[in-house]
Amino acid sequence: MAFIDYYKILGIQKNATQDEIRKAYRKLARKFHPDLNPNDKEAEKKFKEINEANEVLSNEENRKKYDKYGKDWMHAEEFEKAQQQQRSQRAYTGRSSEHFSEGDYSDFFESMFGGGRARGGSIKFKGQDYNAELNLNLKDVYKTHKRVLTVNGNNIRITIPSGVKNGQTIKIKGHGGQGINGGPNGDLFITFSILNNTDFKRDKDNLYKTVDIDLYQALLGDEIVVDTFDGKVKLKVKPETQNGTKVKLKGKGFPIYKKEGEFGDLFITYNIVLPTKLTDKEKELIKELAKLRNK
Repeated sequence: MAFIDYYKILGIQKNATQDEIRKAYRKLARKFHPDLNPNDKEAEKKFKEINEANEVLSNEENRKKYDKYGKDWMHAEEFEKAQQQQRSQRAYTGRSSEHFSEGDYSDFFESMFGGGRARGGSIKFKGQDYNAELNLNLKDVYKTHKRVLTVNGNNIRITIPSGVKNGQTIKIKGHGGQGINGGPNGDLFITFSILNNTDFKRDKDNLYKTVDIDLYQALLGDEIVVDTFDGKVKLKVKPETQNGTKVKLKGKGFPIYKKEGEFGDLFITYNIVLPTKLTDKEKELIKELAKLRNK
């Protein structure tokens, strides 16, 4: 793996602050976003590089490892652990760790990352884990479906279960970076960013919706048709329904994640819309009604 200068990709100095990193990333991400550069392979490649650079540098721990180990930053913990074991072995055999020369260090580092074999044999390491964000609409996660994602140039066909939540992360095993020295591949972690562009409010597995009814429906009762997430249903409005009354439609909410055939509930809130632009006749009738009510 060739060294990639993440600071150069974002156009910042090595001592840049986290705020400077965020600003640089946002500016470049907007410039090279695929939606603004359709069918532009170079812009798509640049966008991926920008995201990779931001993923590393915006995380303070990853940034420290990158600054110290360069392209092999993701294996820093394994390296330091193996280095400690190597020093312990040297101490046990009578060779002090103080005599661990620069040459020994380089040979050891090289053996760990594919350049040769350590004295105790080749050490296997898991490949780098990848992180990706998938933007979906709320309707996209109402039913289980398959989708093809492109991650680091590779097409991956995944199944998106119904009922996933905004911000939820799932793991696709073995679809991360390639293992080293025969080690297992890393994993792919997908975080869902779900946009709700519907009339429903979602809270976990339940849905909430406000439905307008007129004054006469509220007073006398009626049968109305309301939209649920997957179709229309008839609903009886009880006479003398008050403004803000809530009714529950059991099982008409959102699918429950990983529970096939189970759904949350839909809660309807009635909003009574008062009539306007009353005629003189209507005003007279309302006055008569008021007199009856006040007797």
